Amino acid sequence: MKLKLGILVSGNGSNLQAIIDAIEQGLLDAKIEVVISNNPEAYALRRCEKHGINYVILKHEDYTSREEFDRAMVSIMQHYEVELVVMAGFMRILTPEFIRAFPLRIMNIHPALLPSFPGLHGQKKAFDYGVKFSGCTVHFADEGVDTGPIIIQAVVPVYPDDTVDTLAARILKEEHRIYPQAIQWFAEGRLEVKGRKVFLRDGGSPAPGVLINPPLTMF
Repeated sequence: MKLKLGILVSGNGSNLQAIIDAIEQGLLDAKIEVVISNNPEAYALRRCEKHGINYVILKHEDYTSREEFDRAMVSIMQHYEVELVVMAGFMRILTPEFIRAFPLRIMNIHPALLPSFPGLHGQKKAFDYGVKFSGCTVHFADEGVDTGPIIIQAVVPVYPDDTVDTLAARILKEEHRIYPQAIQWFAEGRLEVKGRKVFLRDGGSPAPGVLINPPLTMF
């Protein structure tokens, strides 16, 4: 059985496209049952049309409260029997009501190495701070903002001639790799959450080594 996905989008949908591509290439054992967008102009919806994926537009201004809006999303997800909710550039904070409807069944991707630089514009925050490494994080969503248990991270060096845009582009490339992988691990039942930590069953150990930027010249 393929894992039933419900995906939340607001914009371009490049991570949605990465998930679609992984499914079509047979790398991801999942099916996108429905995509929900709060933005009727989101390019992500054109991606849905191209690939024959069901989508629903819910404009948040049509609802009297965030809770009412989220209840509508929960109803749609339940109608499609969604097993995992995937946030792919969804520019709204989910209410506790939505989170509690899908405990440890909501994934999000953030363009920084959490817990550093949560919230909007993670790439710019990291760049402006002067970090030597940045990256991206896939995590389970909880009732905080980018505070849920971390599943996988990718590290990207920051080069001296980088701009916010060049750094963001390299981070985005890694997002497209680690997000489908995290979803596949979930589909395989290999993710185990204990407190704040997520363990990958039969995942082995990371390759030994240290990342240093700028490189050492003395040793």
